[in-house]
Amino acid sequence: MRRTSFEDMNCSLAQCLEVVGEWWTLLIVRDALFGVTRFDDFRDRLGIARNILTQRLEALVAHEIMTKEPYQDNPVRYDYRLTTKGRSLWQVVTAMRQWGDEWAAPAGPPVQVVHQTCGHIAVIEPTCSHCGERVRGRDLRPVDGPGAGESSILPARSA
Repeated sequence: MRRTSFEDMNCSLAQCLEVVGEWWTLLIVRDALFGVTRFDDFRDRLGIARNILTQRLEALVAHEIMTKEPYQDNPVRYDYRLTTKGRSLWQVVTAMRQWGDEWAAPAGPPVQVVHQTCGHIAVIEPTCSHCGERVRGRDLRPVDGPGAGESSILPARSA
């Protein structure tokens, strides 16, 4: 079954989903953030079919999330490495992991992260880039941004 494309939707979330919204894709990115770079290692860790992994890696390379670098000539084999664009997905992966830790991991988090500066287990919390205060969803109000164009995706608000 072919999924709907969000390519024409003027929404940053939709555009992100267009690139990484398929579930195998974020698991590949997760493993790449863990340091996995080789096709066979991705396949073995994820239990993903070769053709699906090939398609997902090709899409990640095409979207400049990963690079494909040969490490062997005969036969040619590649390392798949995250680009700066790809590494910036750590925030997306972390938010999803922490949601899963809270709502879908009854035995506790299967993976935790240590803040290397202080050496403690870290929970990443969003903060306001202006005042530094911790931010929750209820503290935010969406407004049209400079890229909104002629039609806003925000629902109309009654006065």
